[in-house]
Order: sequence, then C-alpha cells, then structure tokens
Amino acid sequence: MKAWRRKGEVILAGFEQQEAAVLRGLVGQLEDMLQARAEEAPQDELAELTGIRTGPAESPDDPVLSRLLPDFHRLDPDNPSREDLDSAAAMRSLHEPELVEAKVGVARTVLDTLPRDGGQVRLSFEQADAWLNALNDVRLALGTALDVTEDMPDELPDDDPRAPHLGVYHWLTWVQETLIQAVTA
Repeated sequence: MKAWRRKGEVILAGFEQQEAAVLRGLVGQLEDMLQARAEEAPQDELAELTGIRTGPAESPDDPVLSRLLPDFHRLDPDNPSREDLDSAAAMRSLHEPELVEAKVGVARTVLDTLPRDGGQVRLSFEQADAWLNALNDVRLALGTALDVTEDMPDELPDDDPRAPHLGVYHWLTWVQETLIQAVTA
C-alpha cells in the first residue's frame, strides 16, 4: 500500500489484494462481534412500542468488547456503591445500542469502499472519517487481544506467538496515520 493522499475533495489509496483481505477480515470480525453484542440486548415490549432501544445492562465479559464498549459511568474501582453500579447499568442500557450502531456503521463503510481483491480506494471526507473510526476500533481490538502496552517493544521475538499480529497492528497504525495526514493536508 502506498500512503493515503488527497486530491481535491477526495482521499485516495491503493491496497494490494493481501492487504485488503487482512483489513476486510479484521473489520468483518469486528462487525460480527458488535452485532452479536447487539443481539444480546433484552427484548423489551416498551422498546417495541416506543422505538427506544435498550442494550445489555452488564459490561461485556470479553476484554476486546469491554475495551470497545467501555462503561458510560465511572465506578470507584476500590469500592463501587450500589447507586454507582445501578447508574452504570442504566447508562449502558440506554447508550450502548447507539454506540454499537455507530461502530457497525463505520465498519460497514470500510467494507463497502475497500475492494475485495484490492485496488484503489476513493473516499469522501465523511467516508474518511468513518475509516478513521473503524481503524481506531480495529487497532483497539487487536491491541487488547495482543496486550499491547507503551512498554512493548516494536518487535517481538520470532517465537512469541503475538509477533506476526504485532506487525499487522503497526501496519494499521501507519494506515491510520497516513489517512489523518491526507485528511488534514
């Protein structure tokens, strides 16, 4: 892949077939995880009547989903009160469906604009913003799965099972950085 570039009101990049396959695979997995989470939402008769959706009240057990869908109300980690727990559950139930919908939407934009076999991608500024959000979500998910920290070296020993995936993480970071540069140019 060559770095993203701006040509007037269009943001352009070309992806090799393998790069497109990797990115489409990661974004597709993210979309599947988020849609599965949305399906965990309780079925509520009042929501069906009013159109107000509710989501699960509990935080996801999966660390990747927990990172993508953080609590909407900060708890005292040492001593959360019952009131704080109830507030966190209510906030999650009310706001998580919108967050999941937004994340699925940006993932869908990437999948709709990235050719399956690679090739040129042409984005409007709105689509570029969706790509930036989706790339951020994929990096958060992969970084959580790999346990990426600030102290982690740029390269891991060959015998570390995370080593090949860390290379993908760094590539995603570069894709995101060059897209930011093109948008702000």
